[in-house]
Amino acid sequence: MLFEKDLHDNFFTGFPLLFMNGTHLIADCEGCSCDIQLLLDAERLRNWAVHETKSAGLTIVGEKFHAFRTPEGTAAGVTCALLLAESHVAIHTWPERRAVTLDVYVCNYSGENTAKAQQLFDALIAVLSPARVNTHHIRRGLNAASLVQSANVG
Repeated sequence: MLFEKDLHDNFFTGFPLLFMNGTHLIADCEGCSCDIQLLLDAERLRNWAVHETKSAGLTIVGEKFHAFRTPEGTAAGVTCALLLAESHVAIHTWPERRAVTLDVYVCNYSGENTAKAQQLFDALIAVLSPARVNTHHIRRGLNAASLVQSANVG
């Protein structure tokens, strides 16, 4: 339970807790017509994701990419997480369905990062070129009204 003092004075930073907020962009992409290797090759996915993230002006502080394999040893998809100074990016591929899920979350605590997140999100979706995409734009944090915007395309 938050007390009134907690809402106005964060002991650790001196900033009001009411300013904690973020933007969470989520997409489910199906029928992606991009080069299938982008969905199968962890190094290629890494190079692309890192390039687009830096191009959007976000700061990568860590990363993990994992390539999945079938029991026979062939490529079967990739999952990735980029840790950002601003929060995170997650990409999960299902090449057998030509599907990808995207998750871009940025904190707006020390500055407004929503435009950077949107730029990255749009760039990722554009390259994937999905036939159908379901997106959600969620404002998060103590001071964010429960604002969720959803869209289905395709």
